[in-house]
This record gives sequence, structure tokens and C-alpha cells, in this order.
Amino acid sequence: MRIRKKIFFGALLAVFLTFGTANGAGFSYQMISKSVPAAKWKTVIGWLHQQHTVAEGETLLDIARNFGLGWNEIEILYPNIDPWLPDPGTKLAMPVCWILPSGKHEGIVINIPEMRLYRYIPGTNMVETYPVGIGTEEFQTPLGDYQVVERQKNPVWTVPPSLRQKYNFTSMPPGPRNPLGAYWLGLSAHHIGIHGTNFPWAVGRQVSRGCIRLYPEDIKRLFPEVALGTKVHIIYEPVKVGVIDGDIYIEVHPDAEGKTTNDLHQIAMDRLQKLGKQCYVSYDLVKKAIQDKNGMPVRIGSIQGGGDEGAFRAEQKKNETLKEAIN
Repeated sequence: MRIRKKIFFGALLAVFLTFGTANGAGFSYQMISKSVPAAKWKTVIGWLHQQHTVAEGETLLDIARNFGLGWNEIEILYPNIDPWLPDPGTKLAMPVCWILPSGKHEGIVINIPEMRLYRYIPGTNMVETYPVGIGTEEFQTPLGDYQVVERQKNPVWTVPPSLRQKYNFTSMPPGPRNPLGAYWLGLSAHHIGIHGTNFPWAVGRQVSRGCIRLYPEDIKRLFPEVALGTKVHIIYEPVKVGVIDGDIYIEVHPDAEGKTTNDLHQIAMDRLQKLGKQCYVSYDLVKKAIQDKNGMPVRIGSIQGGGDEGAFRAEQKKNETLKEAIN
């Protein structure tokens, strides 16, 4: 009996270590399409309603990294908690679920407002996701469609001319001080790459000169899976709408760089209209999600034939149009 218990708990621990955080975990998905029944749509990935109790000596930065999150994903939810001295025993809702960005679902997609990378695994309906650090306001990460044109282990960092006076050298060899970390995926965008970092707390921040930074453990996992020629789409999508188990969710991030041509209300309306006439939505919940802008997927309604649509039908009757509800 004791041997069986040891085997059981050993297997349970292995499952936790494999799937307990989002770092490199593969998630199944099914994109929204007229050719697929709405009940099978699945564009929300991760774990809903995940919680964590702060342990003695833990910082919010430790917790973020352990759960595969960037600093921005924790900071936006808990702005009033001391990141270095959170009270032990505090229960935190962990934002370890995400709505897939709209548009292209191939290669690598990097969504700037949420500071997150999605890798679509070729030949499958599986996706991995990782938090990233991005460019500063002065050196913004460029939007557009690119390709991986270079792969290097233990890269040498060539210091940009504008920084050579500060550092007093032109290049840095591989090692713990190298800001590129141990892996480099160079893009067809000039001087832009996806790489590791010697400063993990930069993940989830605007700190680079345009490059995309990952935790050391994440780039180590990602690097061997990304071949030369892999497509990389860098997008700007602060509002995302998704479906899982017949329920409709919205995820809203701050428009930090002010790149959206329409306001967030209009973007939300456009996204919801694409779901078709069979969706039932609480527009009050839509308004609240847009006001909060906390990056957490929020349930706002359901698809006919899935979810408790009766309640949302009643809500829809109270609100004639989304435009009236959000103005």
C-alpha cells in the first residue's frame, strides 16, 4: 500500500510540474469559424480561477515567474500590494488564462499590449504561450510580419553605437553579464530578435531597444522548436474576445502606446459582432471589463446552445445595442 501511495503522489507531482504553470505548456484550441459548430469553439486557453496563497518570503516577482507570468500581468491586478513584501497568507487570483489574439494563427504571434508571445505548434491545434519584455517608448518593438533569419546559442552582444560610450566596449562575449542571455532568434526586422536575458525581472516590462526578451527557462525551451524561416507576427491588440465551453469572454489591456485608431468600446463591439447573432452578452460586464483593463479574461455572455444563455438573453433585452450600453 505504501509503495502504491508513493507511486500515486510521484505521478501527481509530475503532473503538477508539467502543467502547474503556463511556461511552455501546450494548450489545445479551435478557432472561431463558420465551418465549425459554435459549441466546439475554443479560443480561451490556460486555467480559469487559479489561486495562489503567498508564502513566507515570496515576492510578487517570484510568484509571477513561477506561474509563467510577466511582471505587468501581476502589477496591473495588484497595484496596491508591495511587490517585495506581500503579506504571507494573502490569496491571489492568478491570471493564467488568455484569449488567443485574432488574425493569423501560425508561427509566432507577439501581442504588444499584453506583452505575451504565442507559438502555434505546426501540424496541430496546439499553442504555447510565454510572457515577454518589449521595447521602451523611445525604442518601440516594431509591428509587422517578419521571419526568423538567424539562430545562435551563446550569442555575442554587439553594443549599439549609441551605448558604446556608456559601456566603453563594442561587444560582450557570452556569459552571465550578456543581456541577450544564452539564445538568440534574429528576425528580418533590422537589429530585432527574440532572446533571453540576464535580468529576468525585465520580462513584462518595456525595457529593451525593441527586442523581445524571455525568461531564461522559456527561451531555452522555445529555441530548439523554432526553425529558420518561422513566421513572426508582431501585433497590437488591446481587446480580445474568445469562447470556451459555449461561454464568451473578453480580455482588455491598457492601450499603453496609444496605437489603436478606434476607442476600446468600438473595438469590443466589432469583435463581438463577428461572433454572429447567436451570442448573448451582458453589456454591463463589457463596460466594466473595459473600465478595469486588468488583462484578466472575464465572462460576459454565452453562445446559443452552450452556457446559461437565458440570463444573458434577459440582459440583452435590457440593452438594445452595444453602442447604447457603452456610451
